[in-house]
Amino acid sequence: MMIKDLQVNRRKIPLLMPFKTALRTATEIESTDVTLTLENGIIGKGAAAPTFVITGESSESIVAALTGPIKDILVGSDISHFQTLLQAIQSCCVGNSSAKAAADIALHDAYCKWLHVPLHAFLGDKKPLQTCMTIGVDAPKQMADDAKRNIDLGFKILKVKVGANPSLDIDRIEAIRDVIPKTVKLRLDANQGWTPKQAVQLINDMEKRNLGIEFVEQPVASHDLEGLKFVTERVGIPIMADESVFSAKDTLTLISGRYVDLLNIKLMKCGGISNAWKIASIAETNGVACMIGSMMEPALSVAAAAHFAAAHPNVKYFDLDAPLWLSEETQELSYVNEKVILSDLPGIGLVNTVLGTVKG
Repeated sequence: MMIKDLQVNRRKIPLLMPFKTALRTATEIESTDVTLTLENGIIGKGAAAPTFVITGESSESIVAALTGPIKDILVGSDISHFQTLLQAIQSCCVGNSSAKAAADIALHDAYCKWLHVPLHAFLGDKKPLQTCMTIGVDAPKQMADDAKRNIDLGFKILKVKVGANPSLDIDRIEAIRDVIPKTVKLRLDANQGWTPKQAVQLINDMEKRNLGIEFVEQPVASHDLEGLKFVTERVGIPIMADESVFSAKDTLTLISGRYVDLLNIKLMKCGGISNAWKIASIAETNGVACMIGSMMEPALSVAAAAHFAAAHPNVKYFDLDAPLWLSEETQELSYVNEKVILSDLPGIGLVNTVLGTVKG
């Protein structure tokens, strides 16, 4: 079955409220939507959003990669050579991980629709998914209010952004703890906002105060692997790499050097589902559990990540709340409080003109 065409569309999606981290404040996302059309009319959808401070990509660079080298290797190719095409997406240009992720997602969606199976079934499982909800970095009182509001909405795990002002971070966590039940788990994400020594001091202090921290994500700069290891070896709370892990090669480095305890996989960082599977499997072989995360990105790409997470046995933690921040209705997956519900329609679950399915 030949791939007949690849089309790209850009659009902006406002957020319901500003999303604040130690690296940036976002009020909207720029979604680059990819449509693959097979010769029989089957349509595969993918999407990406740029996060310049993490992947180095802009909307313009994502479009250039998709309409240039990626389109060249996909259009006119036979989708039955699925694995070969996945490899070709990764090797057709340097970098451009989010553009590659969009194409990888679209190819998976089209292939699964061609086989008439849901993406999670093609990948091999469908375990339950329970997402955390992110609390953006802000003044302690505001973060506490946001935390209580989300607990009242039914979330049982909060991912708390810190690092923008390290001197306030203890106050932020204590303010949140004062207004939520002790049973609520807190995950911290410093987004590279601390020095190694700051991280050790702050994390050990939090541990002494019994603040109920499940793990701490990317406490130091992404390139500072020795600093990451310095922190991991000196605190009791598990340390997770995020911006330090983009690829299977990064995974081998982090695991073999015992730099961290956990890994955060994001499709926009690693280039899509095919590479995400490699990362999770390498980590599994070495006894290191993974989380599936998301940038501030469209629901379609988050849904693809959710299908992957439901299928891979080594994805133990789930951070899939990005669609809940968007002003548009989510059509690719649904939420019941903290539970993420995947579609059982072919592919990711979007409308297909040939199959005659409905969105779900």
